[in-house]
Amino acid sequence: MKHISVLLADDHLIVAESLRRFLQTNFEVIGIAHDGNKMLDLARQYKPDVVVADISMPQLDGIEAARIIRKELRFTKILFLTMHADLSILENAFRAGASGFVTKTGNCGELMRAVHTVARGETYITPMLAGDFISVLTIPDRENHSEAALTTKQRQIVKLIAEGKTMKEAADTMNISARTAETHKYEVMRRLHLRTTAELIRYALRSNLV
Repeated sequence: MKHISVLLADDHLIVAESLRRFLQTNFEVIGIAHDGNKMLDLARQYKPDVVVADISMPQLDGIEAARIIRKELRFTKILFLTMHADLSILENAFRAGASGFVTKTGNCGELMRAVHTVARGETYITPMLAGDFISVLTIPDRENHSEAALTTKQRQIVKLIAEGKTMKEAADTMNISARTAETHKYEVMRRLHLRTTAELIRYALRSNLV
């Protein structure tokens, strides 16, 4: 049976080498890229079954590199392995054509399952984010995207973020989990068509929430 070919892309050398040693026991690791441009070059050269990539990389970030790869290489799947447990980043990753999203707080067994899953043409999202991501996607759009359409908790999370609170600090203030706070933030940004935290803060200032 043909081994699944994997290209690694991570700018942290120790992490990349550790991943290589682990993955090559079950997969054909064809190379390591330490920046987004090298990830593109190696993907074009070897046409791997799966690219396991970080998001934050020099020269070209993983999401932009993934977008290009998915346009050029129809059968190559993208699996992100990242420290960013953020729903808005997760959405951007899948909009760029990703098939999987795993956080580096997971274990080696999860990464192996994720590689097998995306290689089969299926989707894998780390369980710690999957439930919140699906629940956000199933919330129906509202015709009214003004501040008045936001719930009390959503307005509160926007206010706390604009005041400079971290997500953990905002969650503690609201007496909710950090993941729930992140879900509120994501839904506000989705509803108001905002793409960055900076845009969210500007919105809060314009709406006199702070």
